[in-house]
Amino acid sequence: MKHFRLATVALIFLLAAPVAGSAATAQLNPGTANAIAAAVNKELAAYGGPQPVPGAVIGVWLPGKVAFAQGFGYGNLSGRRPMALDDHFRIGSNTKTFVATVLLQLVDEKKLSLDDTISQFDLGLAVPNEKRITLRQLAEMRSGIIDAYSIPAVQKQSEAWWSRQTPRQWVAIAAKKPPLFAPGAKYNYSNTNWFLLGLIIEKVTHDTIESEIQNRILTPMALDQTSFPTTNWGMPAPYARGYSLNEKKQWIDESEALAPSVSWAAGAMISDMADMKKWVKAYVTGSTNSAASQRARLACLSTGVGNLSFGLGIGCSAGWYGYTGGITGYNTGAYYMPATGATIIVLVNSQVERPFPGVANAIFRDIAKIVTPENVPFIK
Repeated sequence: MKHFRLATVALIFLLAAPVAGSAATAQLNPGTANAIAAAVNKELAAYGGPQPVPGAVIGVWLPGKVAFAQGFGYGNLSGRRPMALDDHFRIGSNTKTFVATVLLQLVDEKKLSLDDTISQFDLGLAVPNEKRITLRQLAEMRSGIIDAYSIPAVQKQSEAWWSRQTPRQWVAIAAKKPPLFAPGAKYNYSNTNWFLLGLIIEKVTHDTIESEIQNRILTPMALDQTSFPTTNWGMPAPYARGYSLNEKKQWIDESEALAPSVSWAAGAMISDMADMKKWVKAYVTGSTNSAASQRARLACLSTGVGNLSFGLGIGCSAGWYGYTGGITGYNTGAYYMPATGATIIVLVNSQVERPFPGVANAIFRDIAKIVTPENVPFIK
């Protein structure tokens, strides 16, 4: 996702130290707790500029062994407000896990098939290879359709232009470009795939994607702190302000830089740590859909990068399953390991995705090295 630059500059820079008294539970020996804290602070510093990335909320749960939840740094630089465990974050591409679950529920209800092609839904968008690209290939990131955000001409546009684009317009922009490869040939991350899946879900259900997620997932699971904004650029309180570095290497507040339509089914949702902990376990274990559709979800294929593979809207690495999300001002990761029942949640208030694997996943990887040393994800 493109970084936008706003005029408000955060002039106060603070070290990303643990927030006193923010640990909700602490069943760790001091050495392990200190090692986790050191790993978080190391990556916040490494991915920052002259000062560390402003802050993070971290949760680690190993049933019967470990429970660790702590805020690091600051949720508001200008106000010097420490990060809080119940702060809301934009979860970016973690939105895709909700969309994938609705898709699988529709498969269970026989309202569509993963082997249906784009052309069967008559979207009127003239997508290249639409008679050959299946819903499965869209969800696997193997469609060959270019990511609309990555097009050089798009990257040069202003934030005002970005915020004027509708989901259909994002697809139309991508559809003007030739396919990157034949459907199913290889992996290439494309947000355009998820705009298409959102549009197809709406065509099949005669309902909005946000309403389907609310009625099928958020309300039944009581994920009360999770939302899918449609027109409101703001954030629900309490929330961590999202920051980016400007050209002067100063942190600027970009919490409300984007219209929800910019990311929509590819990344518009907002949540907090407690809801993400509940959600990642639910969709990784398949409590949200049938056993058959869950097998399809977890049929992970290599991305061609290290020990990373990808299923139907789910990342898979070293026994861990989940997703990362990057959107202007925020980088989030939520992962669950079925073999051990372990969960790691990482919510960071800056989108810094280079170098590989990005700030949220680097923190996740470092914590996994400590608590599950035989299962270390995101290794090239």
